[in-house]
Amino acid sequence: MYKQLLFISIITLNSLFVSSQNEVNPTNAFDFLSKYQNVRDISISKNHNEVYFTIQSNDEQVSKIAFVTKKNKKWSKPKLVSFSSAHRDIEPFLSNDGLRLYFSSNRPLHDSISKSKDYDIWYVERKNIKDNWSKAINIGAPINSEKDEFYPSVSINKNLYFTVENSKTIGKEDIFVSKWQDNTYSEPENLGTNVNSDGYEFNAFISPNEDFLIYSCYKRDDGFGSGDLYISYRNESGNWEKAKNLGNEINSPALDYCPFYDSQNKMLYFTSKKNIKSSNVLFNTIEEFEEEITKTENGNSRIYKYNIQL
Repeated sequence: MYKQLLFISIITLNSLFVSSQNEVNPTNAFDFLSKYQNVRDISISKNHNEVYFTIQSNDEQVSKIAFVTKKNKKWSKPKLVSFSSAHRDIEPFLSNDGLRLYFSSNRPLHDSISKSKDYDIWYVERKNIKDNWSKAINIGAPINSEKDEFYPSVSINKNLYFTVENSKTIGKEDIFVSKWQDNTYSEPENLGTNVNSDGYEFNAFISPNEDFLIYSCYKRDDGFGSGDLYISYRNESGNWEKAKNLGNEINSPALDYCPFYDSQNKMLYFTSKKNIKSSNVLFNTIEEFEEEITKTENGNSRIYKYNIQL
């Protein structure tokens, strides 16, 4: 209960959200992302030496997962993952030990099929963090179904949280969990009305110890416009508390989504389509105009970071 009361105080006192570096507003997550006009879905390894993210075309019809690695404190050039397909691969999530990478894809179940299917959750594995990834493996039932499954996020105990729309949803899309029991995944469970509503809930990040959940909600009454990031804490009874909006220091009138929280550095990463228009509508040079349309906050899908204690 103390944690819930503390969070309410943080929402009330916006100054407590400001980081020790006086980072009042979210900033560009990484310099190597700046050249891409549409990026989303970031996952960072526990040792902070690997970053996986999705690059998309302007119409978002082409989506590929890319990665960078750090050596001698420098990031490598981005590369496509070895398990990339001719279909839409999105939403990577690296397990706590770094040996399994989950993602969502509309790739067919077999290489002999060229037509895309609905979105399923897939994964790749490796024996150690220096090894190559395996071929993509469909996680199968009971998680995957004839409907779409999105945004896998896995706790230390292997419980898997994801977005789905099916007969058990309260609204349009809901957050579900499939628990790892006896070396297999259980039937997915809806997280209930403290997390889900009759609207859209999607893109949930579960903390490693399952003590909080950050996710997007679409156009709730206490929102700031489009999709906003919310947080729900798990109480001592193991139940999810009523979700709270993370506030307008993070959320904007545009779509804010795809959260990832680095608990070691107290850093929240998220995607936003925020657009801060220049007050200068008359540009004197082509360089001024190019700077305006290529800036980070130009309405395209960009990844931001924000220092916050959760």
